[in-house]
Amino acid sequence: MTAPAPIGLIAGSGRFPLLFAQSAARAGRTVAAVAHEGETDPALSSLVGSLTWVKLGQLGHIVEALRSSGCREAVLCGGIRKPSLFDVRPDWLALKVLARLRSFGDDAGLRAVAAALEEEGVRIISPLPFIGELLAPRGPLGRRGLSDAQRADALAGLAVARALGGADVGQTVVVKRGVVLAVEAVEGTDACVLRAGPLSRGGGHGPVVVKAAKPAQDERFDLPAVGPRTLSVLVEAGCSALAIEAGRTLVFDRAELAAAADRAGIAVEGI
Repeated sequence: MTAPAPIGLIAGSGRFPLLFAQSAARAGRTVAAVAHEGETDPALSSLVGSLTWVKLGQLGHIVEALRSSGCREAVLCGGIRKPSLFDVRPDWLALKVLARLRSFGDDAGLRAVAAALEEEGVRIISPLPFIGELLAPRGPLGRRGLSDAQRADALAGLAVARALGGADVGQTVVVKRGVVLAVEAVEGTDACVLRAGPLSRGGGHGPVVVKAAKPAQDERFDLPAVGPRTLSVLVEAGCSALAIEAGRTLVFDRAELAAAADRAGIAVEGI
């Protein structure tokens, strides 16, 4: 039997690239990774068949690396810190993408990148068939579930998150007693939550953080994700709960996250 072709991994920051590489290996797929300097965890090198480092904006180099490894398909896993996008040094293929853009929203840019890579012979596919076990289940992830008051804030935040997502803005909203304290923009989830902390002084439960997919989320990239690092940020900001959209949010290192939530007395629940 002929072995399947290697699958390409275009890796950003965080745990996602590492977890994908491990899952793909368990599924019998060789992974050829392209990592971004200053973003991707160097530990990825021990989990993949090959690893090529590129600078942000070197799309042509990415194509060359994947082609030389025999990849016809690739996934995009992990974020790129958004402020660094303004420091990009585009090569010829990245310039081609920029020339086509009509919107600089998150998904619009990623779809344009995917289209350009596919024109060069590398099809971008969803990572979900490899990592479905990472999707958040419905219900509490730890011992503590949402209280009635927290659930009301979670549902209010979910409605706001979906409205913002329809405009391709962000995936995170922070709510307390029905008041929206912060919404995610270019700063990213952690900074959004920390910005809300000083605004939440007063009685009642601490702020509720809501993380949800955009209504028209392209499952090939930028799926909402949480992990132990998310919990540490919630603790720092004095938040009382994390509500995530079940079946559409990735949970990294679930056991560690649940244990941290239990220690901190924070409710984490898939809604």
